[in-house]
Amino acid sequence: MTYEILPNIYLDEAELTFTASRSSGPGGQHVNKTSTRITLTFNPAASANLSPADKQLIYSKLASRIDSAGLLQITAQSSRSQHENKLQAIDRLLELLRTALTPQKKRRKTKPTLGSKTRRLESKKKHSQTKSLRRSSPQ
Repeated sequence: MTYEILPNIYLDEAELTFTASRSSGPGGQHVNKTSTRITLTFNPAASANLSPADKQLIYSKLASRIDSAGLLQITAQSSRSQHENKLQAIDRLLELLRTALTPQKKRRKTKPTLGSKTRRLESKKKHSQTKSLRRSSPQ
């Protein structure tokens, strides 16, 4: 199965590795005997569908989430169903990749409006008056 990250950028499910383990936290006997936590592992460097520029963007923008081996790992354990956790992990990965690969708009410089200038100056005057009233009068 393939997932669409952005138009013209796809991710193949064969590039993802899933491992199941026991979830932490409360849950009683169910948690103690079932492996519902899913850890999704993705290696951007080995992905055939990503261009070198895309890989570079992923490594720079998601550097805090990528381990020393160059793998991106996502864990999902909120559901009691292994299948639901797998879908959540895939959704999180796709959202992370979308945000990393979406180009940011350039900031366009704007000048302050007349109203914002006058509000700033009024605020400065008011602050100045407050400070001057605090000063002790010369005796």
